[in-house]
Amino acid sequence: QVQLVESGGGLVQAGGSLRLSCAASGSISSINAMGWYRQAPGKQRELVANIINYGSAYYADSVKGRFTISRDNAKNYVNLQMNSRRVEDTAVYYCNARSSSWDRDCWGQGTQVTVSA
Repeated sequence: QVQLVESGGGLVQAGGSLRLSCAASGSISSINAMGWYRQAPGKQRELVANIINYGSAYYADSVKGRFTISRDNAKNYVNLQMNSRRVEDTAVYYCNARSSSWDRDCWGQGTQVTVSA
């Protein structure tokens, strides 16, 4: 019903910045929340940040103060501005969309983000 396409991944030096974008298409009116997850080698996928319809954003403690999540007014784009990148931020980042009417979450294909020392 919904397709998510991420863009903006790449390589950045420690301390640098990257901006990820996720475009949602399809039945976007059913989306209740969108966010970003990441999965590093040997680690479980973890929530980085999300934003709720008509609500405020949530950030994991590890990225609070460094990352900023935002959505456009139509709720069909979600962005993640990542500043002060650390090597530990290296992971595949996945866009996520959630709806109370879905059986499961919708995921993008993932985009690789690498932070070099």
